[in-house]
Amino acid sequence: MAAATTTTASSSRIGSRPTIPPGLHSDSFNPTSISFSSNIHGLSLKSSVSKKQLYSRRAGAVVITQTMDRVEVDISLSPRVNSVKPSKTVAITDQATALAQAGVPVIRLAAGEPDFDTPAPIAEAGINAIREGHTRYTPNAGTMELRSAICHKLKEENELSYTPDQILVSNGAKQSIVQAVLAVCSPGDEVLIPAPFWVSYPEMARMADATPVILPTSISEDFLLDPKLLESKLSEKSRLLILCSPSNPTGSVYPRKLLEEIAEIVARHPRLLVISDEIYKHIIYAPATYTSFASLPGMWDRTLTINGFSKAFAMTGWRLGYIAGPKHFVSACNKIQSQFTSGASSISQKAAVAALGLGYAGGEAVATMVKAFRERRDYLVKSFGEIDGVKISEPRGAFYLFIDLSSYYGVEVDGFGSINDSESLCRYLLDKAQVALVPGDAFGDDTCIRISYAASLSTLQAAVERIKKALVTLRSHVPV
Repeated sequence: MAAATTTTASSSRIGSRPTIPPGLHSDSFNPTSISFSSNIHGLSLKSSVSKKQLYSRRAGAVVITQTMDRVEVDISLSPRVNSVKPSKTVAITDQATALAQAGVPVIRLAAGEPDFDTPAPIAEAGINAIREGHTRYTPNAGTMELRSAICHKLKEENELSYTPDQILVSNGAKQSIVQAVLAVCSPGDEVLIPAPFWVSYPEMARMADATPVILPTSISEDFLLDPKLLESKLSEKSRLLILCSPSNPTGSVYPRKLLEEIAEIVARHPRLLVISDEIYKHIIYAPATYTSFASLPGMWDRTLTINGFSKAFAMTGWRLGYIAGPKHFVSACNKIQSQFTSGASSISQKAAVAALGLGYAGGEAVATMVKAFRERRDYLVKSFGEIDGVKISEPRGAFYLFIDLSSYYGVEVDGFGSINDSESLCRYLLDKAQVALVPGDAFGDDTCIRISYAASLSTLQAAVERIKKALVTLRSHVPV
């Protein structure tokens, strides 16, 4: 802001009438004659005061302030921020929530949030943490108690050996991933991302001034990455490959043999690291089995393993995740976190220790939730399989169904408009069926939409009935 000059004319004694500056009539003295206007469309804020003197009374004195001509505020944003797209999942969830609060009976199947309460032993551990005074800062990397428990879990369930200084606890797995990307990517590096992908991966790459390289997959191949395609896209700029298994949004699970083929390719490229996003690891349906990428020959040194507590333990609001990897990389992430958020919640960390103490793969509490997810998956696969023009890849894990409804594109609906992509189809289903879903283009595949079945079976049954009716109406308009 421009500098201002101030002159004070003192009165002879406190409480006496201040002296009016020469040339200013007492009747025109108005110390509150300042106004501001905003120009939203022009994206600027300007003072309406032109160059003149302003006066005010202050403790028996007259303060004379010389202002400059108009002052404009620079509201430009960083190119890094401008390059990042907002999350469609969050946007649609917020829109559906607003409709529900307004009294519209919307069924919300956009967010990936389990409908279960946090298991009682975990919640009790959090409550006890408060009662026992565990409410202060923890070490930036997380408590030794929790990091040791994570090491034990990774050894027992993932066949991975780590020490506590190779673990960093963060405020959710999302923070763990973005810190990993920021820590290892330089401007111009490339981040390879199989599509469909979780909406945040490409944006995280852009925040690091890296370039996302999208590797498309096919529903006919269960949305699994073709190793030949991966090899054809690698270059000296390739720095990261992000794998998510079980996958958000497809529910696909990478079999060990396919991961071994990918590992052989990765091993031939010294600069290439792998982020293995394992947040849905415990939510898997037999006969599918899980393999941690870092457990494959030669991959421990170049893999950053991500996990957390939100999905399997129904702890979304507790905000807790972690990264495990070689100390050199984890220390870099730790440095970023020390200047970003510092350590995670002390209360959540106590609860997480209790979660890891429930038993192998979360014990009975997690097994009960997984059983319910499987029942919901089976219902949706059967129900949508009965609808004309729908293509399905049966999920092997997580709690999402990513279905191809592109046969309904190219339709003009009276009172709505054209349906020509996943976004317009989801808007139609929200408008006509009052069901909130996420368009596939947010995940890099515009032929599909994502349905979260982290909701009760009765809710899903009601949603399917609404969607079926809406699609029947569309079907009558589809060109033969």
